Amino acid sequence: MKKVFFTTLIVILLTFTISAFVGCQPEQTNLIRLCEVTHSVFYAPLYVALDLGYFTEEGIEVEISNGGGADKVMTALLSKQADIGLCGPEAVIYVYNEGRQDYPQVIGQLTRMDGSFLMGRTSEPAFDWATSLRGKEIIGGRKGGVPAMALEYCLRHNGYTIGQDVFVNYDVQYDLITAAFEGGVGDYCTMFEPAAGTFEQAGKGYIIASVGVECGEIPYTAFCATKDYLEENTDKVKAFMRALYKGVEYVATHTPEEIAKAVAPSFTGVDLELLERAVENYREIHAIVEDMHLNKASFERLQDVIIEAGVMEKRAVYEHVVNHDYLP
Repeated sequence: MKKVFFTTLIVILLTFTISAFVGCQPEQTNLIRLCEVTHSVFYAPLYVALDLGYFTEEGIEVEISNGGGADKVMTALLSKQADIGLCGPEAVIYVYNEGRQDYPQVIGQLTRMDGSFLMGRTSEPAFDWATSLRGKEIIGGRKGGVPAMALEYCLRHNGYTIGQDVFVNYDVQYDLITAAFEGGVGDYCTMFEPAAGTFEQAGKGYIIASVGVECGEIPYTAFCATKDYLEENTDKVKAFMRALYKGVEYVATHTPEEIAKAVAPSFTGVDLELLERAVENYREIHAIVEDMHLNKASFERLQDVIIEAGVMEKRAVYEHVVNHDYLP
């Protein structure tokens, strides 16, 4: 009798524990955790979609964190600390080439050229890519990252031998470049807007040239997610991309002043005129896409840049890595 009692008690306790555990599990929500490579007006359509309520209209909530580099964005995705990443497609290519089964896929392109600007310590109206950097040190970001490779591409195609005629510093963490340059490291560095404009306005340095214009068109930044996440959250991801497309259309059809005002809530503390100037800089070089489809020719050119940089030898398969099924 005592044995039956204890058996019954155990069953009741187990049932209660399991029920309580199940009840405590997080329910499927409308939240998307987005990890961005850096926080910049370069990604204006994203902030337009956020600040003008396009995500809300689609019934989703977006929580944004700053990864501080494409490698860290990819780490967040693979460890499931983030659902969608905004970073250079090279990070997706690297993981795919490692042979991982649940590799990420690019689901939409956002920018089509390098959005960084070469910053100097003095004004250089007569700056010449082919001659002005000889013997100089440039803080270029992480080795193997698109910012560093785009800069290397500019240098090589202007006749420099890196490490001999010009020196690229890869040792400074991406989100610490501005502080390092201000602290005296290097002769030049690269910065995105609005950091570049803010730095110049403060009299700490000068915008010298656009890396993107010199390098040419490549798929620079894109949204990506693992195959498992995409398959399990199809409707939510499609809603996310619909809202983004509205942001892309807004940026393509509105003035820099209107765009600056729209994204201002995402850049608290940044002067509105600086934001407007940053938008103008990116609009002037046509850095932001009007169509989020990543075409194959552009994808292969990115792989050319990576291979030329000596970072990889094996190409990723475009049809495996790029997935446009979630675009409107």
